[in-house]
Amino acid sequence: MDYYQPPKVEHVVVVDINQKQDVKNTVRSAYRDVAKANNQSKSCGNSRSCCGVSENLDEAYSKELGYSEEELNSVPEGSNMGLGCGNPQAIASLKQGEYVLDLGAGGGFDAFLAAKKVGPSGKVFGVDMTPEMISKARTNAEKHGYHNVEFLLGEIEHLPLPNNAIDAIISNCVVNLSTNKDLVFEESFRVLKEGGRIAISDIVSYKPLPKEMVDNEELYCNCISGAITIDELKDILSKAGFTQITIEPDENSRMFIKDWVPGADAENYVVSAKIKAVKPRISS
Repeated sequence: MDYYQPPKVEHVVVVDINQKQDVKNTVRSAYRDVAKANNQSKSCGNSRSCCGVSENLDEAYSKELGYSEEELNSVPEGSNMGLGCGNPQAIASLKQGEYVLDLGAGGGFDAFLAAKKVGPSGKVFGVDMTPEMISKARTNAEKHGYHNVEFLLGEIEHLPLPNNAIDAIISNCVVNLSTNKDLVFEESFRVLKEGGRIAISDIVSYKPLPKEMVDNEELYCNCISGAITIDELKDILSKAGFTQITIEPDENSRMFIKDWVPGADAENYVVSAKIKAVKPRISS
């Protein structure tokens, strides 16, 4: 497969581009530290967090997110780092032979689960902007013989994949970290086949976040400050071309969100949600 190479664009003026790049670098650094932690203490935020790590994986937290005991035991050790805010596998309805893309694949946890569902006739691509995560995921794939999984270094705003190549896109608590969500979904629409779908778990806000929360870099890398409202997200998806948009908040997620950064009051502003949408077929 020939991978898409986005064109180089120079001298583009974007409002607060330096600030956005600073945020992206902060996020990249935080998740680099998570990938390198390997049973060391937490790297950012609380150990029971979308980006925290601890000496022992909190399996109960993974079950709170919707993963079964069977799923947790079926993936390579170390691929599940306790990152996420839901289980996209539960809403993706993946089938044998499908081509799947995992946005922000991390250590490969969701990609490996997807690989089992699509089988040897299908394929899963995992994209992550952190070299350390990609290295970890590739090592796991090679060590455990996952021949239908490929991990690619890249940004979810500039996907290294061709047009109309993917049947389903999954993601777990990653899009909220992007400083250009419009571009994320435009790129997602581009790489999906007609009739293709997105099925992601992510964080949304149900009321505007206060400025002190928005400007807090720790809360950003903890999947809080980058959240947008359901209406804003629906508008972005619609403008990108998606139809059949559904966003289903999980009110119970407040229980674990409050532990991400204790005392931040995040649970009173954001919630995990199941997000689905379809790239329509063009009538012939």
